[in-house]
Amino acid sequence: MTTQQRVAEHARRPSALERVNPVTPFAAAVVYSVPMLLTIDLVTAGLALAAWLVVFAAAGIGPRTVLRRSWPLLLAAPLSAVSMLLYAEPGGRIHAQLWLAIISDRSLELSLAIGLRVLAIGVPILVGLVGLDPTRLADGLAQVARLPHRFVLAALAGVRLFGVLGEDWRQIALARRARGLGDTGAVRRALQAAFALLVVALRRGGTLATAMEARGFGGPERTWARPSTLGRADLVLLVITVVIVGLALGASLTTGAFRPVWEGAL
Repeated sequence: MTTQQRVAEHARRPSALERVNPVTPFAAAVVYSVPMLLTIDLVTAGLALAAWLVVFAAAGIGPRTVLRRSWPLLLAAPLSAVSMLLYAEPGGRIHAQLWLAIISDRSLELSLAIGLRVLAIGVPILVGLVGLDPTRLADGLAQVARLPHRFVLAALAGVRLFGVLGEDWRQIALARRARGLGDTGAVRRALQAAFALLVVALRRGGTLATAMEARGFGGPERTWARPSTLGRADLVLLVITVVIVGLALGASLTTGAFRPVWEGAL
């Protein structure tokens, strides 16, 4: 990286999510997901999802970023919808039936509602939480959430070392093949490599724990180099979350589409 690139990187203004304390998205996720989990209708889920997409666009989070962070939900939502389509309690006109699988008007409606509900709950949470800086999150958990610093620092160290596992796996596979041990069955080879990876991870964890204790990370008193505080951006995020929940539930109740989750149970 050249000097000009470094200057440009430092001069770049932080995005909307980067100005928010990392602890705030977790609180917003709880405020948002609890009421959304209590309803199962198309209006609530559809309006909430559309509102969040508008908020993301206004915050400078493009469609590519949303898809990159929430692509697993594109697989999970159809699976949830299909299971509800086939095995929900039938109601209305029966369209098809095969043993226990019955497709009716009610199952069609519930399957669409379930699939959209998975996206409405999961997409905003994944977009808001994926990509958080682990160091800033640890500062927030210790200084704002007041969690024990030993727990926070241990979690931070684990997250930092999580990316090393991929390289360890590759090195173990290459070493085993060089020794003539990697030509057996795929399942056996994977199990043996996994055990070796576990041993390496335990040894590295013990070494890291000893080093952190030696440097005073486990002491009773601790100061923090980076202060973590709450500001206007955190309040804005919480207000937006409450407004979206109120708007979605209000529109659902007004149109008569509101359906509690216990009414849609199997």
